[in-house]
Amino acid sequence: MTPKEIVLSGYRMFAEGNLVGLKEINHKNALFKVNGNHKRSGEYKGFDEFRDHFLAHLESDFPNFKLEVLHVVAEESRVHVYVHYTADNLNAHGVHMFLVEDGLQKEFIVFDDSQKLAAAHGD
Repeated sequence: MTPKEIVLSGYRMFAEGNLVGLKEINHKNALFKVNGNHKRSGEYKGFDEFRDHFLAHLESDFPNFKLEVLHVVAEESRVHVYVHYTADNLNAHGVHMFLVEDGLQKEFIVFDDSQKLAAAHGD
């Protein structure tokens, strides 16, 4: 699979709630970075940490959270995905940047409208 195909398979697994499959496409020491200055901002080392301290809170932080992929740009091992987030308390866009090496996601960096996320969190 190409890096783009790997990344897009991750979005499909996320939409299906397949966190086991999502973990399998990430390197065991993958780095996850969430920009901004809100309660979920920061760096997470490994998928388990990201799952437990970020993904596990999506529904409570953003009731009825939905993510739509709008555009994808892939060049060699880098994949950039332009997304639209919606929830009861959120309507925002973001860019997700991935580094894929040896068939695994090694880095996932979220660039989003962190002010909108902070307001949705009540920060």
